[in-house]
Amino acid sequence: MNVAIIGSGGREHALAYKISESPILSNLFIIPGNPGTSKCGTNIILSLDDFKSIDNFCKDKEIDLVVVGPEAPLVAGLSDYLRGIGVAVFGPSSSAARIESEKSFAKKIMVENGISTAQYREFTSDEYGEAKKYLQEKTYPCVLKADGLAAGKGVLICEDMKTALKGLDELFLQNKYGRAGNKIIVEDFLTGEEASIFAITDGENFICLPSSQDHKRIGENDTGLNTGGMGAYSPAPVVSDKILEEIKTKIIKPVLTAMRESGNKFVGCLYAGLMITNEGTKVIEFNCRFGDPETQAVLPLLGGDFLKLLYSAANGNLDKEAVTYNGGCSICVVASSKGYPEEYINGYEIKGLNNINCPSVIVYHAGTKQDKGKILTNGGRVFGVTAFSLNKDYKFVKNIVYQNLSKISFEGMYYRRDIAHMVLKK
Repeated sequence: MNVAIIGSGGREHALAYKISESPILSNLFIIPGNPGTSKCGTNIILSLDDFKSIDNFCKDKEIDLVVVGPEAPLVAGLSDYLRGIGVAVFGPSSSAARIESEKSFAKKIMVENGISTAQYREFTSDEYGEAKKYLQEKTYPCVLKADGLAAGKGVLICEDMKTALKGLDELFLQNKYGRAGNKIIVEDFLTGEEASIFAITDGENFICLPSSQDHKRIGENDTGLNTGGMGAYSPAPVVSDKILEEIKTKIIKPVLTAMRESGNKFVGCLYAGLMITNEGTKVIEFNCRFGDPETQAVLPLLGGDFLKLLYSAANGNLDKEAVTYNGGCSICVVASSKGYPEEYINGYEIKGLNNINCPSVIVYHAGTKQDKGKILTNGGRVFGVTAFSLNKDYKFVKNIVYQNLSKISFEGMYYRRDIAHMVLKK
């Protein structure tokens, strides 16, 4: 098979790495890719907005499957466009991708179908006064969310009214997240332990990959601003067999049914961000694609043929036996640029990448670029180091991941030193 992956981040490197292991793969292309993905296949420099050029490339290379990594091209309709010319695509239609791009849309589906989630109110920017009054009367803490896409950073956890009103001004008056913040969701704060589930689906049938737990906050002990994710581990023991069964029957199955019956059939990876509370499992958010950095933690734990799984889902005949969980565990730690998730400087040389030669460690490139033979920083989250084991020895894996991470450096490099702290406490 000839396969093209759309995207350039750490998630896409993880997808490329796993797909490159498939015995049914002939050629792998990554559009546009990064220095890491170039070791798995061939990078093709095309704009993700240029559907026609991607179309021409797929025809020229006789592409059998396109795997769309990021949410933005899915929301923009790339899957619809390619399916329209007869290309198999792993990734939902634009209308189905609204489950991520419009939080109010996702909330409506959950409420109408009895899927447990936080209580909420929604406000548009011309309802600033009403929103301010609501926040002045609200019980704290609470959560403010930009309704649209904000690269994983449009979520504000507000401990008090002062913080909430400042966040409201950032969203509505200062347009910090652009059009994504023209409508907001104000949610009750959920208390519990977070977990993430990837459901691979052909729109009707689905399988769940091993659970994971992301670390969204920039600071250790889960403090500071929200980011796109500073690390993850898999599996997450908080998702017991009993809880996983409840997630399948009370969350994944009903939302896929609701999407299908409303004319928004979802084909691809449905990401469920969950909070395991004393009152049961509640949905924090749905995403329309693989999570980043959870993908970097989950995929090394899969045996079987990952490409076969994705292809079967894209063609409406999900092969539930294509992959298996190998019984191990993994930890991914993200190294970011100083200043992320706010302002940061690109262009610093990354040193020590060639020092990693452990077979159970993978360095996934995210925000990197190559220039005159050197690998330079080119983003907020620069790379992620993942260590894995066939045994569920999280302490052992944590030692390996941090030992190897210490071999790599660039100016201003920052990473959390407490990834997987929840599981290690247990």
